[in-house]
Amino acid sequence: MSHHRRAVGAAVLLNTAISVGEAAAGYQANSLSLLIDSVHNLSDEMGLVALWLAFFVSHGPSRALVRSANIFNSVGLIGVSGVLLWEAVARFFHPVPVVGLVPIAVGLAAAAANWGVARLLLAPSEHNAAIRLAYIHNLGDVWVSLAPVLAGLLLIATGYPAFDPIIASIVAIWFVASTGREVLASSDELIWPDRIVCCHTQPEGAD
Repeated sequence: MSHHRRAVGAAVLLNTAISVGEAAAGYQANSLSLLIDSVHNLSDEMGLVALWLAFFVSHGPSRALVRSANIFNSVGLIGVSGVLLWEAVARFFHPVPVVGLVPIAVGLAAAAANWGVARLLLAPSEHNAAIRLAYIHNLGDVWVSLAPVLAGLLLIATGYPAFDPIIASIVAIWFVASTGREVLASSDELIWPDRIVCCHTQPEGAD
């Protein structure tokens, strides 16, 4: 239905704001923990955009859109997380000053925004399995977005800037491990979705 399409579209816009805001703030504050969460939210963007576009295209392209988004999402997240993990290790040995208040404020805002994305997806998720997975994922993202908050608090409490890359490293390793495990466990669904019965459920209005 059109109201579900609008809800998913609003979720896309809000998720875009999260990604751009965290990236800009992370760059300005030298916060890797914010940058890694920005990359994570940006990877979610591809899946959300594919789900939104699926409302406008036919049954076949809808499956192809979701499949392609899942593949690029997973590969991209692993690749960029690896790059940021390398940078985090370098910063651990050669600390860079980080503005501690920025990851705290922006991390809290990102957690609230991720909760907002999940709320927008709640109603459409009742009619589509793929959207429900996105809804559950964004609920989990609320907690992931609190990682920069923890980094900022530890930095302010101790004055030790290495806490930011340490937290970023932990999050990056978790992203790589969990995403890699999910890709291996769901390879048939990602590459050959037509063989998976559950993947035939489409958003209302996609046909």
